[in-house]
Amino acid sequence: MKKIGSLGEKIIAQWLINKGYSVIESNWHCRWGEIDLIVINKSLKEIIFVEVKTRSIKNWDDNGLYSINNKKQEKLWLTASLFLEKNQIFTDWNCRFDIALLTYKKLTNFGTVFSVNDNCLRPKFNYEGYQFEMVDYLENAF
Repeated sequence: MKKIGSLGEKIIAQWLINKGYSVIESNWHCRWGEIDLIVINKSLKEIIFVEVKTRSIKNWDDNGLYSINNKKQEKLWLTASLFLEKNQIFTDWNCRFDIALLTYKKLTNFGTVFSVNDNCLRPKFNYEGYQFEMVDYLENAF
């Protein structure tokens, strides 16, 4: 379900923007792999590589967490290294890898409005006929 994954990435990008980050790339790819989102915090001179996992509510891999195994982490590390090599402006910036875990369900009554309930531990987002819930956002995940 590529559409669901893309919607999840858009939601996390907007959530990060609302938190004061700037998205500089989405779906950046090279021979090693792809990074879903690359965001920066200019004031802290920090660059963040974000992996977004969007799963149905009843899933088998702990909301996508099991899919971030050692091999996947190595691919993300290599991809981020190549990005930094090509974008040397970030050479002396702090760098981290975050993971966003979302679940979703289809709504029966919906509009196309993006709405957010961000006042709880697990924010909910209604978008394009689905309700997404942020199960976890892991900073410095690896």
